[in-house]
Amino acid sequence: MRLGHVIGKVTLGIADPALRGARFLLVQPLSREQFAGLPLLPLAKGATQVVYDDLGADIGHIIGFTEGAEAAAPFVRSTPVDAYNAALIDRITYTPPVPA
Repeated sequence: MRLGHVIGKVTLGIADPALRGARFLLVQPLSREQFAGLPLLPLAKGATQVVYDDLGADIGHIIGFTEGAEAAAPFVRSTPVDAYNAALIDRITYTPPVPA
């Protein structure tokens, strides 16, 4: 699972029937520096993910999302999803390792 910052929403004109009623979010994965407290600034182009959401995340939220085969696991039928919102994150506590 990766953590990401919701920066937008996706609107579909036509969707696979298995995805009816679904929401899709634009998510910027968090970098190590952002875990340490740097601002949630946009990453480089191409780093943004489109994530299936049925938990109700909104712009500005931090979410936990899975990718690949794990993203399709919550569905009963085969569903064309590459990333799935698995958690809404309330707070991040990060303690970097101490160099030996």
